[in-house]
Amino acid sequence: MAVKASDRVKFYKNKNGATVGSCDRKVFEVEGLYFKDIDGSGEFKDFDDWRNSPLQRAQSYVKVLSTDEKIGLLFASDWRMGLDQEDKSKLDESGVLDEGELVNAKTIFGIQNLPSTSVAIKEWFARHLIFRKNPSPNDLVDWVNQLNAKAEECEHFVPVEIISNSRNENGETIFGMNDATGVFATWPGTLGIAAIARGEGLGVIEEFGNTIRKEWDATGIKKGYMYMADVLTDPRWQRSYGTFGEDPKLIKDIFEKLVPLVQGSDKGVTADGVAMTVKHFPGGGARENGFDPHYKAGQWNVYATENSLREYHLPAFESAIAKNVSSIMPYYAKPANDKSASQKDLNGNDIEMKPLGFAYNDYFIKKLLKEQLGFRGYINSDTGIVHNMCWGVEALDTAERIAFAINNGEVDLISGLFDLKETKEAIERASNDYYESHDIPAGFKKADITLSEAALDKAITRTLTEMFALGIFDNPYRDPKAAKDIINDKKDREVAELAHRKSVVLLKNDGTIPLKKGVKVYIECFNKNAEQAKERTEKLRKRFCDRLNIVEEFEDADIAILLVNPTSGEYFSATKGYLELGICEGKTVCNVSEDGLPLEETHEETTVANAKRIKAISDTIHKNGGKVVGNINISLPWLLGKFEPYADALCAGFDTYDEAVLDVISGEFSPVAKLPLTLPRGDEVIAVNKDGVCVSPNDVPGYDKDKYMPESMKDENGKAYAYRDSAGNYYELGFGLRL
Repeated sequence: MAVKASDRVKFYKNKNGATVGSCDRKVFEVEGLYFKDIDGSGEFKDFDDWRNSPLQRAQSYVKVLSTDEKIGLLFASDWRMGLDQEDKSKLDESGVLDEGELVNAKTIFGIQNLPSTSVAIKEWFARHLIFRKNPSPNDLVDWVNQLNAKAEECEHFVPVEIISNSRNENGETIFGMNDATGVFATWPGTLGIAAIARGEGLGVIEEFGNTIRKEWDATGIKKGYMYMADVLTDPRWQRSYGTFGEDPKLIKDIFEKLVPLVQGSDKGVTADGVAMTVKHFPGGGARENGFDPHYKAGQWNVYATENSLREYHLPAFESAIAKNVSSIMPYYAKPANDKSASQKDLNGNDIEMKPLGFAYNDYFIKKLLKEQLGFRGYINSDTGIVHNMCWGVEALDTAERIAFAINNGEVDLISGLFDLKETKEAIERASNDYYESHDIPAGFKKADITLSEAALDKAITRTLTEMFALGIFDNPYRDPKAAKDIINDKKDREVAELAHRKSVVLLKNDGTIPLKKGVKVYIECFNKNAEQAKERTEKLRKRFCDRLNIVEEFEDADIAILLVNPTSGEYFSATKGYLELGICEGKTVCNVSEDGLPLEETHEETTVANAKRIKAISDTIHKNGGKVVGNINISLPWLLGKFEPYADALCAGFDTYDEAVLDVISGEFSPVAKLPLTLPRGDEVIAVNKDGVCVSPNDVPGYDKDKYMPESMKDENGKAYAYRDSAGNYYELGFGLRL
């Protein structure tokens, strides 16, 4: 077996300059400094010189690349490791790369035949690879290094840029959101981080951002599809858990601090930084009754409230842009003119609601994002815009969609499949006779749906600029041992674990928390999956048996601790009805039509297996003179009417470790967090009428929904939307008790 790239890479350190790393590429020594022979010419050129600006190097190097090479650089897509290849005869000579082929590889975004890794790198010139696995730091670095060694075998060297969704939060591993968890220092979910920031300030963001930059750079992952600047306004949006909550000001402050921490500076990415792709412009939270644009029913962004786009959804993007975020990802959806109230741009003019997906929408990208907000980075599309999520451009074929995205939406990096053949076709159609025998789709111009070399160069120059700024042209290689040491840094782990304790919000307490010494405690966990709940329960009882007086039967307990983790809906597909937010089992709810309207037909929904057992345990405990302590994991803004009344004390976590919750309940840690969102009162405040209109506006955060709610729904305090518990407290933005 050949020596791995990790074992043969040579590093050349320049005093007060870039480190150059190479396996097989020639390295120049000029005036006592080292430089890599990037184009393989054997001549020292301006793009080889790390003393020149990234933009200057990119503008020069793009002229060297062939059309086919530039087409390869236009796409970002998933790739695989040799580690996951079952047939070991299909590994490369180092045993690191997967040289097998995938036939009819199917994802929700489309179907593609994929070649070996060597063909992808050397013939397809694929350089932007989305990584979704969760290996050890050593294996990850070996893979990244081997990919770049393979890239060095090409005539023109362009490094492989590894892209990932976030990896530093706890939670269920979900394709396209948090693809990996548990290897890097693991924090609570982003809602939990926002809860800490709400409770004690932005210090948590500094710790979080520094950890991300250090760990990702150490392993060679240099670009993140993160984080969501979307403001949570529709409680039924399945992606709520990936946001920083509903407060535009807090989210703006978070991004103002987070972007330079992760990227390495407030002027843009640095060689030891990680490029951020902030999503999903102009804010994915403005859903229509929770429908997501991963499927047809959610293809519209509806702004039913006057100026809601400007007031609630844009501020966080403004701060990311001000801190020179490297790229921005538009959402799949398109603006709904007929269902939206008047929306003004930054100059006070009416916003044009063209029914085009935001990645194709010239008004939102060119005028609003670039001209008015001043965005200077590049556009990275969401995955699948030219295939299954091509909202607004269904009349175009794949080649036309690619060209239209680049021309109209100024998309520079298309995430999804490697549509190399179709892109070449789009270029050829600009000058051949294709449209003499084919109609130009109505409403489009030939210049918009064909691709020029100039437009291709413009896109590639932008992404090359990021790669030069990240230093990966000069040195894409990392040290496996150093990466392992950084990932296993005890201090970072301790800070992340402390964040879990800090993320717990105390919602209700009659004095039961902290638990009194010696009381008999019963613990039970509840999930949608009953087997998962059983495993959680057993783990916690074992973990705390030395600290608490654990009993096996709730009938014998003084205190019952019930930890509830509901689940609702599917990430990539529509539910039969509206996303269910109640704590329920077998609840009868209405179906919904393809147009999102309620139907007379019904089905049953379950968010928590054995949900009825919660009340049964509570009744028995209270009958015996005991107390119930509850915890709700807030991945969505749950309706608590079937849980809170049964608890004497109640906490909330946000993909927070169960152990951290019990630390708060037992009195080991005093809660500091505050709610980053508002929990709805009940089904009545998110009810949808026969016309598909919600009684509380989908585009307005929970803290402001009362402004638009019917007076008849408001209580004596003028509040309608927020849940009010049996102690009289409203579970709204910023609420949280102290001990």
